[in-house]
Amino acid sequence: MTSANWNYPTAVRFGAGRIAELAESCRAAGMKRPLLVTDPGLAGLPMTATCLERNAADGMPTGIFSQVRANPVGADIEVGVAAYRQGGHDGVIAFGGGAALDAGKVIAFMSGQTRPLWDFEDVGDWWTRADVAGIAPVVAVPTTAGTGSEVGRAGVILDEAAQLKKIIFHPRMMPLTVVLDPELTVGLPPSVTAATGMDALSHCLEAYCAPGFHAMADGIAVEGARLVAEWLPRAWREGTDLEARGRMLTAASMGATAFQKGLGGMHALAHPIGAVHDTHHGMTNAVLMPYVLAFNRAAIEERMARLGAYLRLRQSSFTGVLDWVLALREELGVPHTLAGLGVGSERAADIAMKAAEDPSASGNPLPFDAAAARRVFDAALAGTI
Repeated sequence: MTSANWNYPTAVRFGAGRIAELAESCRAAGMKRPLLVTDPGLAGLPMTATCLERNAADGMPTGIFSQVRANPVGADIEVGVAAYRQGGHDGVIAFGGGAALDAGKVIAFMSGQTRPLWDFEDVGDWWTRADVAGIAPVVAVPTTAGTGSEVGRAGVILDEAAQLKKIIFHPRMMPLTVVLDPELTVGLPPSVTAATGMDALSHCLEAYCAPGFHAMADGIAVEGARLVAEWLPRAWREGTDLEARGRMLTAASMGATAFQKGLGGMHALAHPIGAVHDTHHGMTNAVLMPYVLAFNRAAIEERMARLGAYLRLRQSSFTGVLDWVLALREELGVPHTLAGLGVGSERAADIAMKAAEDPSASGNPLPFDAAAARRVFDAALAGTI
């Protein structure tokens, strides 16, 4: 009989207009003076100003920190923690896409720590080094439908010196409340809708294919994939469709809920590729997706047949799922090869070695050592499936 530990995410307020409840959510989390962490692009938008104004009117004065890069680096966290402490804040509103959500959670985590950031990398039991009392509460508000970081217990931060994306993890990094308001995602351009939506799909597919027994994660993963199949093309075509936007926000949270079971080669390669070439994480996963699936075929053929049946594809088989993925990528304008992201072969060996060392590699259905990672990288560069 298999034994396992299962954990599921936090309270979620879902629906159009629910952002009006932000101050209430902060108050319920014990905040009186939160810091809103976002990125420079969002910082200047009316919806961000509206959130700050509403909070102030509701007796919740809120600061803002927006020095967060598209791939957050350790220096972003250091400056954010300094702003948090100097402002006398008592909690964080993580507001934005995956970068802002990850940075916001890590800033809240580090706000009361004395050890350096990299001491809390997701290695062994390093998370136990943290002073739990020093972890500030978080309310998460995603404005893209992709990473699902709003229901995660970790943040991905780039160590610039090592050119490695590192996962900072602690169970208490989980946001206390999530506000999923599709109105906040209406302004996303089609290219960002595609990239983030494919990121959500990558989470669902890799979680579903990861080894180990986690039937609840599997169920969430396949339904998340179905939502992507049905609603991502519509959200991409009709950006103001609130129903499609809401379903994609849900799929993103589901993907991140499911991947507590594990990820795999897509993420193991996407992390070092992003660290070296500064590519968009979701789009990198989208490009890598069919090549990793093809590499894993021998281990996932039966699972893909079940997924194909659930998605009601013409072929309930591995080939049917692969053909659907390829067609979806083409429809959304995803490049077929890494070259389409500006990635060349000059750092291939280094990227493959870093991929093999990435924590996601251990969740791949087949062993994903440096040789395997190089094989997939080369295929994705050449466009050979």
